[in-house]
Order: sequence, then structure tokens, then C-alpha cells
Amino acid sequence: MELATVPTGTDAQTVAAALPAAHTVASLSTAVVEAMSVGVVVLDAHDRVVLANPAAVEMNAAAPATDGTLAAVPDLLQLARTCRLSDKDGEAELRLPRPVPAPLRRAPRDLEARAARVIARPVGTDGTVALLLEDLTEQMRVDAVRRDFVANVSHELKTPVGALQLLAETIAECSDDPETVRRFAARMSTESQRLSMLVQELIDLSRLQGAEPMAGQDEIVLAVVAAEAVDRVRLAADAKEIQVSVTADPAIVVPGDMRQLVMAVSNLLENAIAYSPPRTNVKITVQRRDDAVELLVQDEGIGIPKKHQERIFERFFRVDPARSRMTGGTGLGLSIVKHVATNHGGLVSVWSVEGAGSTFTLSLPSRATWSGTTQHDDADSVLSDEENG
Repeated sequence: MELATVPTGTDAQTVAAALPAAHTVASLSTAVVEAMSVGVVVLDAHDRVVLANPAAVEMNAAAPATDGTLAAVPDLLQLARTCRLSDKDGEAELRLPRPVPAPLRRAPRDLEARAARVIARPVGTDGTVALLLEDLTEQMRVDAVRRDFVANVSHELKTPVGALQLLAETIAECSDDPETVRRFAARMSTESQRLSMLVQELIDLSRLQGAEPMAGQDEIVLAVVAAEAVDRVRLAADAKEIQVSVTADPAIVVPGDMRQLVMAVSNLLENAIAYSPPRTNVKITVQRRDDAVELLVQDEGIGIPKKHQERIFERFFRVDPARSRMTGGTGLGLSIVKHVATNHGGLVSVWSVEGAGSTFTLSLPSRATWSGTTQHDDADSVLSDEENG
């Protein structure tokens, strides 16, 4: 392709001026290929790599060979040869394994094989083949997450629905026994409340994940948030004679949504009460730390094993499923807290020791650091994780 044309008979100065223009167009073309998010690998007639952009190298489509040059992975070479022989475009979905860094024997999770859709296209008539690679790894992960979420929701809904059906049948068979009817009717009420709570938390979670970025215009007093959350859990706390105390400076405010923040703190308090022995204490503390504001919920409960602490914010994950069902947990409470924190540009963390209780810390940006944006994890945006309730 001709990039610059110099008219016949022009002087040397004109010719010199034309040359940088040709160089600029070539450099621009190279820069565009280098910046593409789609992987590009070009193989000559002898399957040598003549071009591989950073996206292709990052996908491990072209890896360094022993002689220092780049070599395409075998599956790509086979696709290119098939395309070359047929002189037609080819397409395939391939797994591109990543090299295992020494001294490891298997790749870490973040270095597992990448999935890619590859299109092979002949270029010219000399056997050159261009390979375009679209990374499907994240898409496949999201699809798997969706399937897992549907399976989890189906399982969680099946339990109370099945229990209600069985209880209804039992009541029908024992209609002449008032005591039995009352006992099983109370069980039906418990199961229906559990089902209602699960559905409501699924709705809340869906709304949080689909929420628009926070405008950050409302100043929320965290002392008021704490008081409202305590009021919501007062009956549960009184039933176990648990004392809930609040230490908060009324002057500490954060930008955000009052309803969401109350929901998050209420869920933290519900967990603290559910997993604490009777006649213990739960404390809420609101404090400043550098450019952020922290709201801590501290209990004297059973604690969380170290090996489970990284997973407790996943949806439907339970440290002890049997105990969680006894306490009426849905397995969604901490996921809701995590999404509220994310929507406010903050985060939630946990410190816990088995037998010594847990402290959950909700960290939120103050007005000075608030950007009005939110960062959703892609997997979360499609209801991906699982979590403790």
C-alpha cells in the first residue's frame, strides 16, 4: 500500500518533507494494532510470527521461544494451516494455557488457561495468515457464575417451599387435633417468614447491584444510621438479653443513601446477635480514620474460622449451614453489606477469632475523598458470589 506520493520533478526539500508523513502513517498503524484489546497474531507461510500485539502475548497466544523469538501455540498453528490450505476464513474456540512460573508445578488460579474465540483469515497470496483473538475468559466465568447463582437460589427456595407443602399436608391430615394444628401452623409461619425474607433480600441485592453511581449529595449522619439499625434489631436483641451500645459522634457524616446504609448496618447487627450467646454485648463504634470514616460492629460471639474469613462475603456461603438455618439466615446478608459499601465507594472487612467474637468494619469515604463513582465487580454484577447470612 502506498502511504505517501511525491510528484515527479519536485526538489529534494519537498521529497524530504514527504518522508516523515509516510513514517507517521506507518507508526500510527502500528500503534493502533498495539493498542487493540483484541489479540492479533500474523504468521508467515512458514508459521513464523511476524506480528503479535500485547493483547495476544498477554493471552499467551504467542510465547517466547528458546531462540528469543515469538512462537504461536500449537492450536493456533493448526488453525492457521487449515485456513491456509482452504484459503478461507476459519474460526474456533480455544484454550490458551499459561506457562507455570517456577518453582510451581501447577498454575495459580489467576494464571489458569484463557478461553478465546479465534478467527483465522488469509492475508494476500503468499500464505500469510492473520489470527484475531477475542478473550472469552471473563464471559465464560460470568456464565458459570450465573448458573451457580440460579442453582443456589433454586436450592434455597426449595427448602422453605417444600417445608410449607409438607406442613400443609400434615395439618390437613390432623384437622381434628387442635394442638397439632396450632404447632404445625406456627412452623408454617416460621417457614413463610424465612421465605419472605429470602425473597426480599434477593430483591434488595438485585437493586443494589443495578444501582446507579451515588450522587453523593446527601449528608448522612452515621449516628442516626446506627440508631435506626439498633431499633430494627431491638426485639431480637431483647429476646437473647443482648446489650447493644452505640458510640458515635453526631458530627460524623458521609455522603450516601440513608436506606442502603441502614440496611447494611442492620444486617451486620443481625449477624452479631444471631451468632452471639445470650447476655453478651454488641458494640457499634463510629470513628474517623485518616480520610475515611469507619463504622465498627463488634460482638462477643462464636467467631469465624480463619480459613472461612475470605469467603464470608460470598452469596450463600455459610460457615455452618446447620447453625445458619437454625438462626434463620438467608446467606445473603453480608453480600448486601458488601454491595452497599461498594456503592458508596467504600469496603467492608472482618477481624475474627474463634471463641472471641468478630469485628466487622464498614469503611466509607468522607466528603473530601468522595468521587461519586462506584466500582462493581463484574461477577457481582450478575449475582456471582455466595455468602454468609
